Amino acid sequence: MSSDLRDKIISRLKVIGEESEGEYGYYPDKRPIDVLLDYGLIPLDKPAGQTSHQVVAWVKRILGVKKAGHSGTLDPPATGLLPIATGEATKLLGVFLLGPKEYYAIMRLHSPVPDEHLNGVINEFRGPIYQRPPLRSSVKRQRRIRHIYELEVVERKGNLVLLRVLCQAGTYVRKLIYDMGEVLGVGATMVELRRTRVCDLREENGIVRLHELAYATKLYKEKGEEELLRKVVWPIEAGLIGMKAVVAKDSAVDAICHGAYLAVPGVARIDPTIKRGDLTIIYTQKAEVVAIAEAVKSAEEIEDSIKGIAFNLKRVIMKPGTYPKAWKTKK
Repeated sequence: MSSDLRDKIISRLKVIGEESEGEYGYYPDKRPIDVLLDYGLIPLDKPAGQTSHQVVAWVKRILGVKKAGHSGTLDPPATGLLPIATGEATKLLGVFLLGPKEYYAIMRLHSPVPDEHLNGVINEFRGPIYQRPPLRSSVKRQRRIRHIYELEVVERKGNLVLLRVLCQAGTYVRKLIYDMGEVLGVGATMVELRRTRVCDLREENGIVRLHELAYATKLYKEKGEEELLRKVVWPIEAGLIGMKAVVAKDSAVDAICHGAYLAVPGVARIDPTIKRGDLTIIYTQKAEVVAIAEAVKSAEEIEDSIKGIAFNLKRVIMKPGTYPKAWKTKK
């Protein structure tokens, strides 16, 4: 993690928890290593030639964790950003599918094409497109709409074209290039692919190689040195910076962990831009992620209320019992 990004994350988390730090818990960047590994995020640089599943298996073995998962499969030949979550943080992997993904791809044209013709076809593929997943894919092969937000030629040498693609999650870049080749009338093949962005995670903000993770883990296990391990294993909250947030009071946290909705009296602070139906992250007063929730009321309505349901839970992240019980069961 770059120092600039780390400062930004810490500042964001401190803003969430600045008014009242709360009596319990840890700021995400201050968690003990064992807790960090249970709520960890590794922006891994996937090597070529390996499946995403195999890379996750290596990460589990290196860190000695029982549970890990990735967000967004990369084919074996592809490289680049593969977000890997550990422990309870794996419950948040679906959040990374809500934002865009960026790729750099090398397209080989099967025959020469004038720049004007190529640029004209590229313009046609910006915006919503129809796409059917390829034969070897992890989803059902039915036609669906995917959005291409940005598509541009970065460089061209003869029939080789370097493209930058910013697209909706679930877009198959290989199929995109194939389809462009069909429209061009000469055919085209993708020869190389690298992913540089997943949601708010970007390659330029820091990316971790497997050998760096292995070395950092070795230093910690053999010498107790934490600094390097903390640079390669981020708190999962680092991947949630762009999402709307609400802070729950310490007294409400354990009830939420047991599946209770967040009521108005349990809200400590709230993002003023939240509207009904917005997907929101519930945090503790020390900026630890508790759950993913849907707003039942807008921020304005919550601030003007003294009771009632504020947020319905979508997914609980924090383990029950992390915070003390402050609720009573009905007899």
